[in-house]
Amino acid sequence: QAQLVESGGGLVQAGGSLRLSCAASGIIFSINAMAWYRQAPGKQRELVATITALGTTNYPDSVKGRFTISRDNTKNTVYLQMNSLKPEDTAVYYCATYGGPPNWGQGTQVTVSS
Repeated sequence: QAQLVESGGGLVQAGGSLRLSCAASGIIFSINAMAWYRQAPGKQRELVATITALGTTNYPDSVKGRFTISRDNTKNTVYLQMNSLKPEDTAVYYCATYGGPPNWGQGTQVTVSS
């Protein structure tokens, strides 16, 4: 059974940085595309980064140039480096498998104060 566990969230001031981690188990991690999503209160869940099995990445304009997704297949872990954080980045961040029926983590809260 797939299990994804996010960590690294917290409270940071605007302009600061955080690095989220997502440890995967129960899946063949290296062949799965992975993604990070976020959901702010009262808003729909939003895709913020994807990475293919071969390492190709993609981002929406809202985070492009500030967020970087990466993966370490030796550790079955996907990361999200978030720089130049803004208050509007405040949300619960989730990792998930991408491209098929998703497996979701439990989420980690990121709060950016102004």
